[in-house]
Amino acid sequence: MASRLLHAAVLGPPGSGKGTVSQRVAHSFGLQHLSSGRFLRDSLRAGSEAGDMARQYLEKGRLVPDHVITRLMVSELELRSGQHWLLDGFPRTLGQAEALDKVCNLDLVVSLNIPFETLKDRLSRRWIHLPSGRVYNLDFNPPLVPGVDDVTGEPLVQQEHDRPEAVAARLRRYKDAAKPVMELYRSRGVLHQFSGTETNKIWPYVYTLFSNKLAPLQSREAN
Repeated sequence: MASRLLHAAVLGPPGSGKGTVSQRVAHSFGLQHLSSGRFLRDSLRAGSEAGDMARQYLEKGRLVPDHVITRLMVSELELRSGQHWLLDGFPRTLGQAEALDKVCNLDLVVSLNIPFETLKDRLSRRWIHLPSGRVYNLDFNPPLVPGVDDVTGEPLVQQEHDRPEAVAARLRRYKDAAKPVMELYRSRGVLHQFSGTETNKIWPYVYTLFSNKLAPLQSREAN
């Protein structure tokens, strides 16, 4: 089993469960969970240079461009050069993957393939607490009180791009951008794809994959 540092990524379309899978991997194997969405929210709150750049796009209802997200993520990775880590939702595009190459090489890339209808249903049932980024699903992870965040009691919102009429276009954009990323990592022999409709059924296979690279925390604690 490898003793060197493990650098991995979990990729998948919106609603694929990559955040949940990433949290489980991080918890089970002691990897730093590096979420591009969380870092973006933190940078917006902190008023950092990258956050201010992102805000200019978000206030106009536009997607934050590659170079801003890449700058944000690369600066975070440079702070963690001596750690195991797991990227959640990055790189999304070939430009981001090429920028990542200049910092490090990924050892393992997990791609979650979820049927379109499942994604559409999940996203249309998804509500978010914007300040924290906590995500709720009305079917399998509902808030304790409808429409209210469990922790703060603040209101939840459904983002415009999660509304049923916007989901199809959003998923198409993801697929077009992700295709060359998947081809790149497949050509390097580090891509592992998992298909299904339920995260709990996909998870054991992901766990086994990581177990072949890194001892789970429980077994390390037992030794």
